[in-house]
Amino acid sequence: MPYPDVIEARVTGNLQFQVRFSDGLEGRVEMRPGHLFGVFERLKNPDYFKRIAVTDGFVCWPDEIDLAPDAMYDAIRENGEWVLG
Repeated sequence: MPYPDVIEARVTGNLQFQVRFSDGLEGRVEMRPGHLFGVFERLKNPDYFKRIAVTDGFVCWPDEIDLAPDAMYDAIRENGEWVLG
């Protein structure tokens, strides 16, 4: 069974955002700086992080940076949040 699409993502704080899925599930995502390396290191820049968007059911940023919606959905369904790091 496919996962619901992400339909909304909005920044709520430093390296944090709220996400909503097409089935109504909502939750918080927090990214810890130590988890952000390689291409994801750009997300440490607050101005870049604020460029969050939703494209084709994925949370993404410019330059093809995106997050796996399946892992995000499972964590939020179980814990109400997804903490990376």
